[in-house]
Amino acid sequence: MKRFALFLLALCAGVSVLRADEGMWLPSEIYKNIKDMQAKGFKLTAEDIYSINNSSLKDAVVHFGGGCTGEIISSEGLLITNHHCGYGQIQSHSSVEHDYLTDGFWAMTRDQELPNPGLTVSFLEYMEDVTEQVLKGYKPTMTEEQRIALVDKNIKAIEKKAKGDVPYLKVQVKALYYGNVYYLYVFKVYSDVRLVGAPPSSIGKFGGDTDNWMWPRHTGDFSLFRVYAGKDNEPAEYSKDNVPYTPKRFFKINAKGIGEGDFTMVYGFPGRTNEYLFSDAVKYTAEKSNPHKIALRTLRLDIQNREMSKDQAVRIKYASKNASVSNAWKKWQGEAKGIIKMRAVENKEEFEAKFTEWSKGKPEYEGLVAKFHELYSAIEELSLVQDYQNEALNAVEIVSFAGRGQRGAEKFWKDYYMPIDKASFIALYNAYNKNIADKYKSPYFKEKLAEYGSIEKWADALFTEQPNLEMAAEIYKETNKYFRENYAPVLDSVNKEITLLYRTYMRGMMEYNKATRGTKVFYPDANSTLRVAYGHVKGYSPSDAVYYTPVSSLDGIIQKDNPEIYDYNIPQKLRDLHAAKDYGQWEVNGSVPVAFIATNHTTGGNSGSPVLDAEGNLIGVNFDRVWEGTMSDVVFDPEVCRNISLDIRFALFVIDRLAGANHLIEEMEIV
Repeated sequence: MKRFALFLLALCAGVSVLRADEGMWLPSEIYKNIKDMQAKGFKLTAEDIYSINNSSLKDAVVHFGGGCTGEIISSEGLLITNHHCGYGQIQSHSSVEHDYLTDGFWAMTRDQELPNPGLTVSFLEYMEDVTEQVLKGYKPTMTEEQRIALVDKNIKAIEKKAKGDVPYLKVQVKALYYGNVYYLYVFKVYSDVRLVGAPPSSIGKFGGDTDNWMWPRHTGDFSLFRVYAGKDNEPAEYSKDNVPYTPKRFFKINAKGIGEGDFTMVYGFPGRTNEYLFSDAVKYTAEKSNPHKIALRTLRLDIQNREMSKDQAVRIKYASKNASVSNAWKKWQGEAKGIIKMRAVENKEEFEAKFTEWSKGKPEYEGLVAKFHELYSAIEELSLVQDYQNEALNAVEIVSFAGRGQRGAEKFWKDYYMPIDKASFIALYNAYNKNIADKYKSPYFKEKLAEYGSIEKWADALFTEQPNLEMAAEIYKETNKYFRENYAPVLDSVNKEITLLYRTYMRGMMEYNKATRGTKVFYPDANSTLRVAYGHVKGYSPSDAVYYTPVSSLDGIIQKDNPEIYDYNIPQKLRDLHAAKDYGQWEVNGSVPVAFIATNHTTGGNSGSPVLDAEGNLIGVNFDRVWEGTMSDVVFDPEVCRNISLDIRFALFVIDRLAGANHLIEEMEIV
């Protein structure tokens, strides 16, 4: 265990030197950062952020639906998250007769709150460093296969003990720093979560794909849910007899607002980052993978947008799908540009050259850089084949649906429109045929193309009066089987080697940093576990002679308002409120604040995260990042990386003046 002890020593040294506002920090380890946080304006303690024995801020934060974050804002289980996080639920309750996407939804009584089968929220009970337990019995002489078997066995024992016989506990051990450290997470999962309120999409999704990832932003991206529990306040399946959940902690709301330079803290579940990637991986992302995936999704979006603009029913069917396809599409564009602009590849190559020199004579690290080059080179072409397998062949709805056993048939057919899928098949399969070398195509694909003579005629056979489910299942089965049997084993084998190298490389980077008195900040990559990020409200300059101030307002919504464009056609009532200056108590300088940007390090999964002030009160709801800073998943630039948050006062204004749902305002504690 000597090597592990040395790693922990390097880790402690790494977090002692902080720069800018970079970092996604473990709540249970936040005491290591607390002095820096307090120096930047934070007025609470580490115990206030995370505590096992007492209620703390973490008890008001939930993992919402597994992919977003939410927060409790009343003593009666009221929860706020993003509109786009609740979009699937809002859409599922919508129809042409009750178009909640267009008109919004507000439950004026508890009986009107709508249940959402399958939706859960998870509260973190506690987290614990279990590295020694996971690695118990490990010997340096073990093979990697023996180590994996040992680790898996120990993890299962740890999880079984932590869960006991409590059915509503979710227990998981997760690796950090590429398997150098392990943490146990224990969640209490509530499954009765009801929709309480959502603004019209013209507010909750204002600006649509055009404004997505952009600043200035004017999107009222929020929705409200309520967590219900059994009479004992413990998780229970949906029942009319359930009662609103009484939380250990809920966030008070700061309606005084924020200004440039104010401290901000984001507390949520960031999904995935890769801050320590090797240069070859970053280069592949920026120069090959992202451009190809962007092009494929552009084809899909063009088809969807064309058909959605023709028919309201089609627009409702594809609203959630379209948003899902578009989100990554636009993010990848900004990420690739940011990587190039920051010279991320060149900077990593320069570091790797220095690391190579330093590692000479150190058996554990010598030759690591050369080995990385060798392995990444071996799978570059196959990685692109894999991208096309996922983003082209498997992206056709009917192929994926039929090939995966027609799961969720009722929902699938409810939201399916064959003309979109047929046009997508033609566009995507033609792109695959053009951009993937023949040697990588399955015999089945080539045989079918020869049989029909063109992708278009193949599509005619697949999409008749109804889609041919048998043919669709065959396409999925044969193309995926060929990939799985011929290329997946190679990718898996090489990627396992790469992952193993990263575990060693991570330790080496930390030792190098310590030996050379470096200033590199080390924190675990995001992996959908609870993290703290902190910074301050700040504008930014994306290019020469351009500076963006950090706060947007209702005036900006009115300036963008355009009844001819769906994404910019706001409700008439909002126009009337603005014309009359009827802002109530939410007025600031003659308008209503809508959104703000800050320097917090966030990523996907942070959507819906609470944004807190220096005293731990809710000032906003995180929902996006600026386009120029989306490369923060790979490399963080403090000059342009900004998270975008809904100003909580705009949500209160919409609830109060637009929806007339004052009973919800009265339920909150506003300071």
